[in-house]
Amino acid sequence: MNKVKYCIASVLFLMGAMVMAQEEGDVKTEREPGHYNQSRFKQLYEEFSTPNTYRSASGAPGPDYYQQQADYVINVQLDDKNAKIYGEETITYHNNSPDDLEFLWVQLDQNVRAKDSKSPLRDGNGVNIAYTAGNFAETFISEPFDGGFNIEWVKDVSGKPLSYTINQTMMRVNIPQPLKSGEKLSFSVKWWYNIPDHTVNRARSGYEYFEKDGNRAYVIAQFFPRMAVYSDVEGWQNHQFWGSGEFALPFGNYDVSITVPADHVLDGTGVLQNREEVFSKDMMKRYKEALKSYDKPVIIVTQQEAEAAEKGFATNTKTWKFKATNVRDYAFATSRKFIWDMQAVKIGGKDVMAVSLYPKEGNPLWEDLSTKAVAQTLKTYSEHTFDYPYHKAISVHAKNQGMEYPMICWNYGRPNEDGTYSDRVKYGMISVIIHEVGHNFFPMIVNSDERQWGWMDEGLDTFMQYLAEQAFGANNPSVIAPNEKYPSQRGNPAAIVPYMAGDQKYISPIMSNPENVYQLGPNAYAKPATALNILRETVMGKELFDHAFKTYAQRWMFKHPTPEDFFRTMEDASAVDLDWFWRAWFYTTDYVDIGVKGVKKYYVSSKPTKEMEKYMADRNITEADLPPLVYLAEEDSEDFMPELKGKSPTETSQNLKEFMMDNMTEAERSKVKEPKFFYEITFDKPGGVPMPLIVEYTYADGTKENVTYPPEIWRKNDAEVKRVISSQKELVGIVVDPKLETADIDTTNNSWPKKEEKSDFDKFKENIKGK
Repeated sequence: MNKVKYCIASVLFLMGAMVMAQEEGDVKTEREPGHYNQSRFKQLYEEFSTPNTYRSASGAPGPDYYQQQADYVINVQLDDKNAKIYGEETITYHNNSPDDLEFLWVQLDQNVRAKDSKSPLRDGNGVNIAYTAGNFAETFISEPFDGGFNIEWVKDVSGKPLSYTINQTMMRVNIPQPLKSGEKLSFSVKWWYNIPDHTVNRARSGYEYFEKDGNRAYVIAQFFPRMAVYSDVEGWQNHQFWGSGEFALPFGNYDVSITVPADHVLDGTGVLQNREEVFSKDMMKRYKEALKSYDKPVIIVTQQEAEAAEKGFATNTKTWKFKATNVRDYAFATSRKFIWDMQAVKIGGKDVMAVSLYPKEGNPLWEDLSTKAVAQTLKTYSEHTFDYPYHKAISVHAKNQGMEYPMICWNYGRPNEDGTYSDRVKYGMISVIIHEVGHNFFPMIVNSDERQWGWMDEGLDTFMQYLAEQAFGANNPSVIAPNEKYPSQRGNPAAIVPYMAGDQKYISPIMSNPENVYQLGPNAYAKPATALNILRETVMGKELFDHAFKTYAQRWMFKHPTPEDFFRTMEDASAVDLDWFWRAWFYTTDYVDIGVKGVKKYYVSSKPTKEMEKYMADRNITEADLPPLVYLAEEDSEDFMPELKGKSPTETSQNLKEFMMDNMTEAERSKVKEPKFFYEITFDKPGGVPMPLIVEYTYADGTKENVTYPPEIWRKNDAEVKRVISSQKELVGIVVDPKLETADIDTTNNSWPKKEEKSDFDKFKENIKGK
């Protein structure tokens, strides 16, 4: 800071101290009561659990961190004629916890569709103003579908029956004696259930029936009783599955045999063990070509072959055998209608297969774009987290679906019957594929508790989806024009404004259980994704954010993180205090609203202002009692004199001139650029969320200056702050958040001079004229 600015700053500091002294000198007859620390910048000690040996204060796993393991041997048979699935499984459960377990909890998620399910009874809704025909039929006309598990028996390793108790979607297995720490236990379950039509029952898993050819395409998941998670945070995570809160599952190894009609094409989680038994010679030849095809997919089963298979309806069967290591779940897709393509993708020095399965109803869209989207997802996510560890990632076409499992997912996006499709359908399909394939990273590998914290997988994945979408657009000029950006629906700050500006009665904090929020999409997907995008682009910067985010992903891959582990790691790896950010964006429903409240122009004067004179009179002091001062007179006050305009401070203040003569050399004085204009700008914050104060200043000569004040500018006054601008040029315009980076819900107060906003009626009239 040069000496002129130092002098001015000193005077401003003195004036501030004078104001404080005046306030302290006032005697009040009544005082306001005290209060707790209400600062939005206080640390999250009250919200966070105390760190321990399981989870460190840094956000990393602690020295005593543990997790359970559940290994499965599963044999299933698909009854295509009657749409039923039959299975028998043996679970080996490893108790790696320090606790002895008196019983085991197993999840029966299909019971959400049992005839006696309580899920349809839990919401208290009246009559809607309108229904879709399908929703009306399902709600008021159709007989409830009986899709719950039928458990035939539960036995120990010797074949002796084990006692069990079913409570809705949870089954407690009553073991004869506690499973001690460090021990393992094997038991078997036999079961079957009716497979739902997922296009009717809105199930995450099921079949679609194609009336024209009489075939079904199956996407099968949650199809076997699965172990619940036991952890240091929850104990048993046995919160019921009501439909919205997804899944909490331990890692383990799977040996799965799936018997289906012989003319079916099938793929699923894990490495196919008997490829030469289930593949034809042509399929094997094409598969080997695909292993070395990095530039485009190779068709393994052609559309012509799939159409021929549609007419067969084989009565004999094939068994497809898979093994999967260190996965948290299992799923598969099967149909005689499927076309199949594959492409190799180089990830971290190894090859990963990007795979697509789809019926002819998905073409030409799926053959052109599905595997491309899978490949881009693997590349982008690996770059920002860790190299994708599995050997394949599969995208399966399924009507109105968007659901994810290890190595496999189902995705919507169907062209018209004549093969045409709109941009909405095209981009919708690409986006859902990126999103669902991306779930391999969150939560299939970074294995958060979806039942409790839906945003930890959906929000982080939607944030990464935004990055992958933009990369897809940049790398596929045949899909999107080179000068255009991919039209991402979530992640852009402006897109979340309608939700954050909505009715507070129907908005929940992000830190809410998925079953208890009003709008799951904005709450668990869009808002956290936008928050992370703002954190990366505006608050932290890409370099700090990317390092911290990758640190979190690598610390917690193949483990069970909590929200606190994420929050702490992001700060630990960046040296950025973000407690204010987590509190505002994740723990509250506050919104962003920052504006320009007022601007005052000042000039340097040699005479004390009226306020200064009053200050001296109240204290019985004169100018001689004070050091040489520089005074600032507001243009719109009685202290202002027209002759002050356009002159330099040394021309209007003898004290300043003498100071410079006494304290600066001639050479130093020749380099000084004296400001001619002084402005006090008041910024206010009607919204509750502190954010960086991003300001664009425009001067009379047309030049602009952009300044970003850190969010800590609000730490002492959450309502408004003042900044003083000194300049050689006249200030003619101010805009807060000029690039709409902060999700500000009200931009009408963002400018000075205030811009005239057209009314909704005027906009409506213009729209009508335009048509």
